[in-house]
Amino acid sequence: MTTTETADLYRRLAENLTATVAAVPADRWASPSPCEGWNARDLLRHIIETQSFPLGPAGLTLPPVPDVDADPLGAWTQTRDAVQEILDDPARASLEFDGQMGRTSVASTFARFIAFDLAVHRWDMARAAGLDETLPEEDLAMIAGFTEQMGEALRSPGVCGPAVPTPADADTQTRLLGLLGRRV
Repeated sequence: MTTTETADLYRRLAENLTATVAAVPADRWASPSPCEGWNARDLLRHIIETQSFPLGPAGLTLPPVPDVDADPLGAWTQTRDAVQEILDDPARASLEFDGQMGRTSVASTFARFIAFDLAVHRWDMARAAGLDETLPEEDLAMIAGFTEQMGEALRSPGVCGPAVPTPADADTQTRLLGLLGRRV
């Protein structure tokens, strides 16, 4: 995937998440998320913090953003915009670093892990807030591909829990979320 394609993918996934975050009712930020021990606000805090993971090792940083407790949407949109600016710059998006699975680049990490994280956690956020949980078909394909690439590393601590059984006639989204340890 080119740096331009990665920037476009991030833009689309981040906008989907933005729409969900903007729709969370004020009284639902404390609602439990499908991620054990986290409520919707904790989940957003995690999403925002995760955006920095591939940047620090490449010598990049994000500017400070509003506190998630005080301004969840502002914290997310300012993070999103700062990341998008980096991904739209091929020189910065191409910066390489040694990651957990070997040599990689900022763009490559955003195209795989961060894209997966944004799509799956958008579903988690929608579930916590009682919003539309439908994942676009293209996101399901991307999630499935990354899940296959991860293999057993998917079950590493802090990634995904054990798979949850799903009915034999379950749709693609339900089967995939079950594989990721989510109860639908």
